[in-house]
Amino acid sequence: LIGGMVLSFAFRSELAAIIQRPLVAVDPSRAANLQSLGVADSFTISLELAFYGGMVISFPFLVLFLAEFILPALTAKEKAMILPAAIFGSGLFLLGGAFAYFVVLPQALEFFFQDAKAMNWQPTWTVREYYSFTTQFIIAFGLSFELPLVVLMLVKLGIVDHAHLKKTRAFAVVVIFVFAAVITPTSDIVTLLLMGVPMCILYEACIGIAWFMARRAAAK
Repeated sequence: LIGGMVLSFAFRSELAAIIQRPLVAVDPSRAANLQSLGVADSFTISLELAFYGGMVISFPFLVLFLAEFILPALTAKEKAMILPAAIFGSGLFLLGGAFAYFVVLPQALEFFFQDAKAMNWQPTWTVREYYSFTTQFIIAFGLSFELPLVVLMLVKLGIVDHAHLKKTRAFAVVVIFVFAAVITPTSDIVTLLLMGVPMCILYEACIGIAWFMARRAAAK
């Protein structure tokens, strides 16, 4: 994580430009209107960006090290799943972050901008608020996309099956939206829906994959 932070900090200008692109995609003039109100904003925000950049870079290693920490308690079958799970989990994390960055974030920024205009307010965002919101938004989506990994590992280990997933669907939806409310950077209903609905779709996909896995196991 520290190594990833150092690398990210070395490219902080490029990283800052990348985080600004969703705002530029909506309206190029808005990025130029971001205001810095703190004396040390350029440094403190760079550290914050470096932390999140380091988290993304080191995510596969963090998963592996976490697995090693609990390795003595795992069975041989569970140990064999560590590396595939780390690779699959990293892919899902990047997929969730990319989905937030390219699809959801520009729409969310446009909505909040127009909503402020509808209240007869002039939206003037600070760099601290913008970068905190966008980075936490992307990381939160990346973490939320880990849901299929968790569910499929439970299925693979025989703890749950597709019938159990279908039976507990209503409970799962409640848990998903509570989880989305906790990890989203804002408490508004729009952001909650933007994260909760894709997670519900992923849960439904997990039911289908679990059913396919059961059919395949029965065929064997």
